Amino acid sequence: MKYALFTVSSPTITLEELAPQLHELGYDGWELRVTDEPPNPRGMDFWHGNRCTIPATNFAANVERLKMLQSANSLELINLGTYVRSDSPWEEIEQAVANAVAIGAPSLRINVPEYSPEKAYMPIWNQAREDFKRIEELAAKKGVKALIETHHGTICPSASSARMMVDGRDPKHIGVIHDLGNMAYEGYEAYRMGLEMLGEYLSLVHVKNTTVYPFATRADKTVEWRRKAWPVHQGVADVRALMRALMEVGYDGWISFEDFSTQTKLEERMQINIEFVKQIEAEERAARNTDAVQV
Repeated sequence: MKYALFTVSSPTITLEELAPQLHELGYDGWELRVTDEPPNPRGMDFWHGNRCTIPATNFAANVERLKMLQSANSLELINLGTYVRSDSPWEEIEQAVANAVAIGAPSLRINVPEYSPEKAYMPIWNQAREDFKRIEELAAKKGVKALIETHHGTICPSASSARMMVDGRDPKHIGVIHDLGNMAYEGYEAYRMGLEMLGEYLSLVHVKNTTVYPFATRADKTVEWRRKAWPVHQGVADVRALMRALMEVGYDGWISFEDFSTQTKLEERMQINIEFVKQIEAEERAARNTDAVQV
Protein backbone atom coordinates (compact mmCIF):
# COMPACT_ATOMS: atom_id res chain seq x y z
CA MET A 1 0.00 0.00 0.00
CA LYS A 2 0.99 3.64 -0.37
CA TYR A 3 0.66 6.33 2.28
CA ALA A 4 -0.36 9.97 2.09
CA LEU A 5 -1.42 12.79 4.37
CA PHE A 6 -4.50 14.97 3.91
CA THR A 7 -3.27 18.51 4.50
CA VAL A 8 -6.34 19.49 6.52
CA SER A 9 -4.56 17.68 9.36
CA SER A 10 -1.43 19.88 9.21
CA PRO A 11 -2.80 23.39 9.85
CA THR A 12 0.16 24.93 11.67
CA ILE A 13 2.83 24.67 8.96
CA THR A 14 3.06 25.64 5.29
CA LEU A 15 3.11 23.31 2.35
CA GLU A 16 6.76 24.24 1.84
CA GLU A 17 7.49 23.03 5.36
CA LEU A 18 5.26 19.98 5.13
CA ALA A 19 6.48 18.47 1.85
CA PRO A 20 10.08 17.67 2.89
CA GLN A 21 8.88 16.31 6.24
CA LEU A 22 6.52 13.91 4.49
CA HIS A 23 9.30 12.72 2.22
CA GLU A 24 11.67 12.21 5.14
CA LEU A 25 9.08 10.24 7.12
CA GLY A 26 8.38 7.89 4.22
CA TYR A 27 5.06 9.20 2.94
CA ASP A 28 4.43 8.58 -0.75
CA GLY A 29 1.98 11.38 -1.44
CA TRP A 30 -0.41 14.01 -0.18
CA GLU A 31 -4.06 14.94 -0.47
CA LEU A 32 -4.54 18.69 -0.74
CA ARG A 33 -7.19 20.71 1.08
CA VAL A 34 -8.78 23.09 -1.43
CA THR A 35 -11.38 25.59 -0.25
CA ASP A 36 -12.04 29.30 0.22
CA GLU A 37 -11.95 29.95 3.94
CA PRO A 38 -13.88 32.91 5.33
CA PRO A 39 -12.23 34.93 8.11
CA ASN A 40 -12.86 33.39 11.49
CA PRO A 41 -12.37 35.00 14.92
CA ARG A 42 -11.24 31.69 16.41
CA GLY A 43 -7.95 31.95 14.58
CA MET A 44 -6.05 28.89 13.39
CA ASP A 45 -7.38 25.36 13.72
CA PHE A 46 -7.89 22.45 11.34
CA TRP A 47 -10.79 24.16 9.54
CA HIS A 48 -9.99 27.86 9.99
CA GLY A 49 -6.74 29.60 9.16
CA ASN A 50 -5.24 26.31 7.99
CA ARG A 51 -1.83 27.14 6.50
CA CYS A 52 -1.87 24.05 4.25
CA THR A 53 -5.04 25.05 2.41
CA ILE A 54 -5.13 26.23 -1.21
CA PRO A 55 -7.91 28.69 -2.14
CA ALA A 56 -10.38 27.20 -4.60
CA THR A 57 -10.94 30.42 -6.54
CA ASN A 58 -7.24 31.15 -6.93
CA PHE A 59 -6.10 27.57 -7.41
CA ALA A 60 -4.51 28.07 -10.84
CA ALA A 61 -2.01 30.53 -9.39
CA ASN A 62 -0.67 27.78 -7.11
CA VAL A 63 -0.37 24.94 -9.64
CA GLU A 64 3.29 25.41 -10.58
CA ARG A 65 4.26 25.91 -6.94
CA LEU A 66 2.52 22.68 -5.97
CA LYS A 67 4.03 20.72 -8.84
CA MET A 68 7.52 21.88 -7.87
CA LEU A 69 6.98 20.85 -4.24
CA GLN A 70 5.73 17.43 -5.31
CA SER A 71 8.61 16.84 -7.70
CA ALA A 72 11.29 18.05 -5.29
CA ASN A 73 10.00 15.77 -2.52
CA SER A 74 8.93 12.72 -4.56
CA LEU A 75 5.28 13.11 -3.55
CA GLU A 76 2.28 12.04 -5.59
CA LEU A 77 -0.90 14.09 -5.56
CA ILE A 78 -3.62 11.54 -4.84
CA ASN A 79 -6.76 13.66 -4.46
CA LEU A 80 -8.08 17.18 -4.05
CA GLY A 81 -9.98 17.44 -0.78
CA THR A 82 -12.56 19.98 -1.86
CA TYR A 83 -15.59 21.04 0.16
CA VAL A 84 -18.13 21.22 -2.63
CA ARG A 85 -21.15 18.95 -2.39
CA SER A 86 -23.52 17.48 -4.92
CA ASP A 87 -26.02 20.21 -4.00
CA SER A 88 -23.50 23.06 -4.33
CA PRO A 89 -24.01 25.61 -7.11
CA TRP A 90 -23.03 23.98 -10.39
CA GLU A 91 -20.37 26.58 -11.13
CA GLU A 92 -18.58 25.64 -7.89
CA ILE A 93 -18.57 21.99 -8.91
CA GLU A 94 -17.24 22.90 -12.34
CA GLN A 95 -14.49 24.98 -10.73
CA ALA A 96 -13.51 22.13 -8.43
CA VAL A 97 -13.25 19.74 -11.38
CA ALA A 98 -11.27 22.32 -13.37
CA ASN A 99 -8.82 22.66 -10.47
CA ALA A 100 -8.28 18.89 -10.44
CA VAL A 101 -7.65 18.91 -14.17
CA ALA A 102 -5.28 21.88 -13.93
CA ILE A 103 -2.90 20.09 -11.58
CA GLY A 104 -3.42 16.57 -12.89
CA ALA A 105 -5.15 15.17 -9.82
CA PRO A 106 -6.74 11.79 -10.49
CA SER A 107 -9.74 12.56 -8.29
CA LEU A 108 -11.49 15.10 -6.10
CA ARG A 109 -13.93 14.88 -3.24
CA ILE A 110 -17.50 15.95 -4.00
CA ASN A 111 -19.55 15.02 -1.00
CA VAL A 112 -23.23 14.37 -0.42
CA PRO A 113 -25.60 16.72 1.42
CA GLU A 114 -25.90 16.83 5.18
CA TYR A 115 -28.69 15.02 6.97
CA SER A 116 -31.21 17.00 8.99
CA PRO A 117 -34.07 15.43 10.96
CA GLU A 118 -36.03 18.59 10.18
CA LYS A 119 -36.16 17.69 6.48
CA ALA A 120 -37.56 14.65 4.70
CA TYR A 121 -34.74 12.25 3.85
CA MET A 122 -35.84 10.66 0.58
CA PRO A 123 -36.23 13.87 -1.48
CA ILE A 124 -32.66 14.84 -0.54
CA TRP A 125 -31.42 11.33 -1.36
CA ASN A 126 -33.21 11.21 -4.70
CA GLN A 127 -31.92 14.64 -5.70
CA ALA A 128 -28.36 13.64 -4.79
CA ARG A 129 -28.67 10.54 -6.97
CA GLU A 130 -29.73 12.76 -9.85
CA ASP A 131 -26.96 15.26 -9.15
CA PHE A 132 -24.32 12.52 -9.28
CA LYS A 133 -25.50 11.51 -12.72
CA ARG A 134 -24.59 14.99 -13.90
CA ILE A 135 -21.35 14.98 -11.92
CA GLU A 136 -20.41 11.64 -13.46
CA GLU A 137 -20.90 13.09 -16.94
CA LEU A 138 -18.68 16.07 -16.11
CA ALA A 139 -15.99 13.88 -14.50
CA ALA A 140 -15.96 11.55 -17.51
CA LYS A 141 -15.68 14.49 -19.89
CA LYS A 142 -12.74 15.91 -17.95
CA GLY A 143 -11.01 12.58 -17.21
CA VAL A 144 -11.19 12.64 -13.41
CA LYS A 145 -13.06 10.77 -10.67
CA ALA A 146 -15.45 12.33 -8.14
CA LEU A 147 -15.35 10.73 -4.69
CA ILE A 148 -17.93 10.80 -1.93
CA GLU A 149 -16.78 10.12 1.63
CA THR A 150 -18.43 8.04 4.32
CA HIS A 151 -19.10 10.86 6.76
CA HIS A 152 -21.16 11.27 9.90
CA GLY A 153 -23.87 13.89 9.68
CA THR A 154 -24.46 13.32 5.96
CA ILE A 155 -26.94 11.19 4.06
CA CYS A 156 -24.15 8.64 3.49
CA PRO A 157 -22.52 7.87 6.86
CA SER A 158 -21.85 4.18 6.10
CA ALA A 159 -20.28 2.04 3.41
CA SER A 160 -23.63 0.54 2.51
CA SER A 161 -25.31 3.93 2.10
CA ALA A 162 -22.38 5.17 0.01
CA ARG A 163 -22.67 2.10 -2.20
CA MET A 164 -26.37 2.75 -2.72
CA MET A 165 -25.62 6.35 -3.64
CA VAL A 166 -23.05 5.47 -6.32
CA ASP A 167 -24.73 2.28 -7.54
CA GLY A 168 -25.09 2.30 -11.31
CA ARG A 169 -22.53 5.05 -11.83
CA ASP A 170 -19.30 4.37 -13.73
CA PRO A 171 -16.59 3.43 -11.17
CA LYS A 172 -14.01 5.01 -13.48
CA HIS A 173 -15.50 8.39 -12.66
CA ILE A 174 -17.45 8.00 -9.40
CA GLY A 175 -15.97 6.41 -6.27
CA VAL A 176 -16.01 6.28 -2.48
CA ILE A 177 -13.59 7.25 0.28
CA HIS A 178 -13.85 4.78 3.17
CA ASP A 179 -13.23 6.57 6.49
CA LEU A 180 -13.19 4.42 9.62
CA GLY A 181 -12.79 7.45 11.88
CA ASN A 182 -15.95 9.08 10.59
CA MET A 183 -17.80 5.80 10.94
CA ALA A 184 -16.80 5.62 14.59
CA TYR A 185 -19.06 8.64 15.02
CA GLU A 186 -21.86 7.24 12.85
CA GLY A 187 -22.27 4.49 10.28
CA TYR A 188 -19.99 1.71 11.58
CA GLU A 189 -20.27 -1.59 9.72
CA ALA A 190 -17.94 -4.58 9.84
CA TYR A 191 -14.98 -3.43 7.77
CA ARG A 192 -14.74 -6.35 5.38
CA MET A 193 -18.49 -6.35 4.77
CA GLY A 194 -18.42 -2.64 3.98
CA LEU A 195 -15.39 -2.97 1.73
CA GLU A 196 -16.97 -5.83 -0.16
CA MET A 197 -20.13 -3.81 -0.63
CA LEU A 198 -18.11 -0.93 -2.06
CA GLY A 199 -16.26 -3.26 -4.39
CA GLU A 200 -14.86 -1.47 -7.42
CA TYR A 201 -16.12 1.87 -6.09
CA LEU A 202 -13.55 1.80 -3.25
CA SER A 203 -11.11 4.49 -4.35
CA LEU A 204 -9.33 5.81 -1.26
CA VAL A 205 -9.06 5.00 2.45
CA HIS A 206 -8.89 7.67 5.16
CA VAL A 207 -7.41 6.81 8.53
CA LYS A 208 -8.11 8.75 11.71
CA ASN A 209 -9.58 7.82 15.07
CA THR A 210 -11.88 8.94 17.86
CA THR A 211 -12.84 8.15 21.42
CA VAL A 212 -16.10 8.17 23.36
CA TYR A 213 -16.45 9.98 26.69
CA PRO A 214 -19.23 10.83 29.18
CA PHE A 215 -20.13 14.47 28.55
CA ALA A 216 -22.85 15.04 31.13
CA THR A 217 -25.25 13.31 33.50
CA ARG A 218 -28.85 14.24 32.85
CA ALA A 219 -31.49 14.93 35.49
CA ASP A 220 -32.81 11.37 35.13
CA LYS A 221 -29.28 10.01 35.87
CA THR A 222 -28.71 8.82 32.30
CA VAL A 223 -25.40 9.76 30.69
CA GLU A 224 -24.88 11.81 27.55
CA TRP A 225 -21.94 10.40 25.59
CA ARG A 226 -19.96 12.30 23.01
CA ARG A 227 -17.05 11.63 20.67
CA LYS A 228 -13.85 13.50 19.91
CA ALA A 229 -10.68 13.03 17.88
CA TRP A 230 -8.10 10.70 19.40
CA PRO A 231 -4.67 9.38 18.35
CA VAL A 232 -4.82 6.87 15.51
CA HIS A 233 -3.20 4.10 17.57
CA GLN A 234 -5.35 4.63 20.67
CA GLY A 235 -8.92 5.30 19.51
CA VAL A 236 -11.99 3.09 19.42
CA ALA A 237 -11.77 2.33 15.69
CA ASP A 238 -9.77 -0.86 15.08
CA VAL A 239 -7.08 0.11 12.59
CA ARG A 240 -5.58 -3.38 12.53
CA ALA A 241 -8.96 -4.90 11.70
CA LEU A 242 -9.35 -2.42 8.86
CA MET A 243 -5.90 -3.19 7.44
CA ARG A 244 -6.61 -6.90 7.62
CA ALA A 245 -9.94 -6.43 5.86
CA LEU A 246 -8.31 -4.32 3.14
CA MET A 247 -5.85 -7.12 2.44
CA GLU A 248 -8.60 -9.70 2.43
CA VAL A 249 -10.50 -7.84 -0.29
CA GLY A 250 -7.32 -7.22 -2.29
CA TYR A 251 -7.01 -3.48 -1.76
CA ASP A 252 -3.47 -2.23 -2.33
CA GLY A 253 -4.10 1.46 -2.93
CA TRP A 254 -3.72 4.68 -0.99
CA ILE A 255 -4.08 5.16 2.76
CA SER A 256 -4.46 8.86 3.60
CA PHE A 257 -4.05 10.03 7.19
CA GLU A 258 -6.49 12.69 8.41
CA ASP A 259 -5.57 12.87 12.09
CA PHE A 260 -7.38 15.54 14.08
CA SER A 261 -5.97 14.55 17.47
CA THR A 262 -3.89 17.10 19.36
CA GLN A 263 -2.34 15.06 22.18
CA THR A 264 1.04 15.25 20.45
CA LYS A 265 2.70 17.80 18.19
CA LEU A 266 2.07 17.56 14.45
CA GLU A 267 5.54 16.29 13.52
CA GLU A 268 5.38 13.59 16.18
CA ARG A 269 1.95 12.29 15.22
CA MET A 270 2.87 12.22 11.53
CA GLN A 271 5.77 9.92 12.42
CA ILE A 272 3.80 7.79 14.90
CA ASN A 273 0.94 7.28 12.45
CA ILE A 274 2.91 6.07 9.46
CA GLU A 275 5.19 3.86 11.56
CA PHE A 276 2.19 2.35 13.35
CA VAL A 277 0.20 1.52 10.23
CA LYS A 278 3.21 0.36 8.22
CA GLN A 279 4.08 -2.00 11.07
CA ILE A 280 0.54 -3.39 11.04
CA GLU A 281 0.75 -3.90 7.29
CA ALA A 282 4.07 -5.74 7.61
CA GLU A 283 2.78 -7.97 10.42
CA GLU A 284 -0.46 -8.79 8.62
CA ARG A 285 1.34 -9.60 5.38
CA ALA A 286 3.78 -11.84 7.26
CA ALA A 287 0.88 -13.65 8.94
CA ARG A 288 -0.86 -14.16 5.60
CA ASN A 289 2.34 -15.55 4.06
CA THR A 290 2.76 -17.93 7.01
CA ASP A 291 -0.82 -19.15 6.64
CA ALA A 292 -0.29 -19.69 2.92
CA VAL A 293 2.84 -21.76 3.53
CA GLN A 294 1.05 -23.89 6.14
CA VAL A 295 -1.82 -24.59 3.76
